Amino acid sequence: MTQKDYYEILGVSRDADAETIKKAYRKIAMQYHPDRNPGNKEAEEKFKEAAAAYDVLSDPQKRAQYDRYGHSAFSAGGSGGFGAGFQDVNDVFSAFSDIFEDIFGMGSMGGASARSSRHRGSSRGPRKGSDLRYVLEIELKDILTGVDREIQFEAEQDCPDCRGTGSRAQKDPELCKTCGGRGQVVRQQGFFTVATTCPTCRGEGEVIGDPCRRCYGRGRVKQPRRIQVAVPAGVDNGTRLRLGGEGDGGFRGGPNGDLFVEIQVRPDQRFEREGPHLHAELPVDYLVMILGGTVEAPTPVGKIKVNIPRGSQPDQVVRVHHQGLPSLKGSQRGDLVYHLVPQFPKRLNAEEEALLQELAKLRGLSATGGGNEGGSKKTSFWRR
Repeated sequence: MTQKDYYEILGVSRDADAETIKKAYRKIAMQYHPDRNPGNKEAEEKFKEAAAAYDVLSDPQKRAQYDRYGHSAFSAGGSGGFGAGFQDVNDVFSAFSDIFEDIFGMGSMGGASARSSRHRGSSRGPRKGSDLRYVLEIELKDILTGVDREIQFEAEQDCPDCRGTGSRAQKDPELCKTCGGRGQVVRQQGFFTVATTCPTCRGEGEVIGDPCRRCYGRGRVKQPRRIQVAVPAGVDNGTRLRLGGEGDGGFRGGPNGDLFVEIQVRPDQRFEREGPHLHAELPVDYLVMILGGTVEAPTPVGKIKVNIPRGSQPDQVVRVHHQGLPSLKGSQRGDLVYHLVPQFPKRLNAEEEALLQELAKLRGLSATGGGNEGGSKKTSFWRR
């Protein structure tokens, strides 16, 4: 008996990837599902046929054998497997329960146990609160000495009115009578069992008869918090500071969670950071570049005097040691690295031009004093 090609069954090409094969199978499984085709033997056969094709083509090893030997790879004496076909639709549900849970939002046969129920009663003892994350922005200058900042946020804690029980009378919840505490209700639907979230307890497995009016039965409320954060010198973008016990409050007397403060340093238009070193462009008059001298240079916290060597060239580097940023590890500070940008006058007075003409003659240069007075070309910032 000739067997139909598995790729043809799923309607995919022989070079289809795993995701394409899965999507094709899902579509066919929905089309020929027994519950959508009750009593239709032809649909049931197509349903099992598609499952057999998917079983082989979704497994890289089986697919490689099928591509090489065809259906004979799974006949007697072959490698075995489901290649010969599923005898019962329940075998399909069992083999591909994850597929049907994706399609229909439920498990296959025995679906009630496919997903563990979430019981409030299982967590009624003391439990640690959740950790929180807070992003704190600081200035570049704050890295030099560290800074104290006050931050505000909200954290959960046990409701003070019901003491975390969720009950106005501070009583423990009762077992849900609808689902018997499982958090799911189970009903038979065609060939398999359907498990859905209990509509009474909404999956909790327990119900509160008289909910607390402050927390509406949650047992938790959010409270504003205000604390001081000491940011140490030498932090960097992404540095995380852990503040133990400053997160959400614990459950039923359990310990609080932690607060993680993530540091973000605001960009400074004057400086570019390279680890502990700071790079900056430093405009310098062309005469100082030629003759040497002292100029004022910016730092994150003010200005300093910088010596410019005689005969400096454009983009030449002047490095001021140990004036950069500190390190969290406690090692010495980085450097301030200045990239020199010569500044030329756009216009000269008569005396200045006469002096420069004289200098040009001394150097054997022909300078006419004419030419285009267009804008200056911008020097690129920090070329490594």
